[in-house]
Amino acid sequence: MTPLSRFQMAWRAAQDIQDGMVVNLGIGIPVLVGDYVPKSRDVFIQAKNGIVGCGPLATPDEADADLVDAGSRRITLRPGASIVDSAWSFAIIRGGHIDVTVLGAFEVAANGDLANWDMRAPNKGPLVGGAMDLAACARAVWVIMEHNTAKAARGCARRAHCRSPRCVASSVSTRTLR
Repeated sequence: MTPLSRFQMAWRAAQDIQDGMVVNLGIGIPVLVGDYVPKSRDVFIQAKNGIVGCGPLATPDEADADLVDAGSRRITLRPGASIVDSAWSFAIIRGGHIDVTVLGAFEVAANGDLANWDMRAPNKGPLVGGAMDLAACARAVWVIMEHNTAKAARGCARRAHCRSPRCVASSVSTRTLR
């Protein structure tokens, strides 16, 4: 079986986003999901940098360096969007107002443990960000990742627990989408 490309994975996840949801998209493959949400669905995409209502990618004529998503891509705002400060953005997250967060990960264990903040790589610090808050407080946590790393190490494990430091225990839905 040929593995799905990053864009195919993003498209597939977008098909499960329902009308009326508030969705947070993480860095990497997850941020691509917003590009594939069906236009017929009224979805608010929240970015932890304070945008509630991320719109499509900006054209070169529309680009505003102050309007970026989690992946630093220049975006537009959808009708009804709001821009809030970091405190309000995290209040939305910590208050449980995110229906689903789509995150990347280094590892996901069979029991749904999530490791996405520290690979313990030499000469690199941990990537602490909003994922811990999102994984603990969103109503649903979806992870999009390649099952194997570039060095063929398994990222989705049949192990009971992650080898990398956990972000949150048992928070990820572990069904595989096809």
